Amino acid sequence: MSGIPGPLHSTVFRNSDLPALFHHTDAIAISRQREAVGSTRRQLLFLVLGAAAAALPSSWKLGDTFQLPGALSALAYAGVLLLGYRVSRRQAKSQWQLNRSAAEYIKSMCWRYSVHGTPFDSRSPDGDDLFTRRLEEGLRELAKVGWRDPRTDVPDVAGGELITPAMRRLREKPFGIRKETYIRDRLIEQRNWYHRSAEISRKATLLWSGTIGMLTLLALFFSLLHTFSLAESINVVGMLSAAAAACLAWSEIRRHQPLIAAHSLVEEDLAAMHTAMETTVTDTQWPSAVYETERIVSPQHTDWLVRHRS
Repeated sequence: MSGIPGPLHSTVFRNSDLPALFHHTDAIAISRQREAVGSTRRQLLFLVLGAAAAALPSSWKLGDTFQLPGALSALAYAGVLLLGYRVSRRQAKSQWQLNRSAAEYIKSMCWRYSVHGTPFDSRSPDGDDLFTRRLEEGLRELAKVGWRDPRTDVPDVAGGELITPAMRRLREKPFGIRKETYIRDRLIEQRNWYHRSAEISRKATLLWSGTIGMLTLLALFFSLLHTFSLAESINVVGMLSAAAAACLAWSEIRRHQPLIAAHSLVEEDLAAMHTAMETTVTDTQWPSAVYETERIVSPQHTDWLVRHRS
């Protein structure tokens, strides 16, 4: 946390000021996300390659009986099964989601402690002890559903402080500085993130919708050629159908359409909170306003919006 010029001599609070437990958990979440998404992408690609290989001319042979298209197709489908087995063993998707929930929970609690958000407001008799107890309670609940606490295996994380010096320094600042820092480095940062995410999802929706439409039109074209006996084989139609299905599955897995609606709603709620914090929220109302903002940006709230917008 470093000072920046301004009328209140405000401070900057970044992710680097959060405890080692957050950084390790966040890194695991990113790693498991890449693994889970990458495995799904490769499985869909192998399914398309299997269909494409099956559409190759049966005259492609090695020797008298060994058909190369069939062998390539079999290898592709075997790859799908192997990838599926590996993913199920490593539980990449569940660990990605659990570690993301843990990382965001730690981050939210750290912000609430640092700027006097409920329940760590100025009236708390012992904010440090209350923060530690509440944080550990939440992490124990996550451990019950499968989250693996890295402090049991990583000495550097186990020995790290849950309350960093930067968190304590920000907590000791007057209300005006805490308010300015929270609005700029947390609320606006999250609002911008949700805006960028919604824009990325919009572009991805256009890309994949266009790709699916193009592949479907090509399949329709070749089907009509076969209908009027202008084409002898419809193997290419199967390949195009498999490619379109893979694109559709990928789009659904990435949940682009519901994420657009969910992230746009979160952005709107954060904009309203931003206005309220800048204009009407008083010192006594501040703890509950911070609590509400952290509720809005929680992964659970976003997931709820996604489910109801699907």
